[in-house]
Amino acid sequence: MFAIGPTWTTERVEHLKSHFEAGLSCREIAAEIGVSRNAVIGKLSRLGLTRGEFNAEPRLPKKERAAKSTPRLQFQMLRSVYENGEPVLGAPVVSEHRCSLLELGKQSCRWPISTPGAEDFCFCGNTPLEGAPYCAGHTRLAYRAGSRARVARG
Repeated sequence: MFAIGPTWTTERVEHLKSHFEAGLSCREIAAEIGVSRNAVIGKLSRLGLTRGEFNAEPRLPKKERAAKSTPRLQFQMLRSVYENGEPVLGAPVVSEHRCSLLELGKQSCRWPISTPGAEDFCFCGNTPLEGAPYCAGHTRLAYRAGSRARVARG
């Protein structure tokens, strides 16, 4: 076995301070000194060295931030597919406009059909819901309402 010396020698700490004052990033300092970026961040924190506030605006308390937030895209997609918490039942998903990766466009459902690399591999190609990558049928399969809540309750 061989002995490993301390990571932060006096010389390394001095290099760290001088590079920090010169404005080098933590990644650049780590490369110069020969330690990991996380080691540099930890040592700077322990030394109390900071670069100042990046965000000059004070943060709002959590309650106020939550009140100002808007529904997420996923919530909007789920709302368009589910009514009153139940899925909108329709006909089975039929991919009438199947297309290859090269034919796939913004107005094509991106649901993969078959196994990648297989001869019959393609994408659904139906018209997707607005702002969603999938058509209504595949959105219903991809996003299930309350699935996180069921997992959390066990």
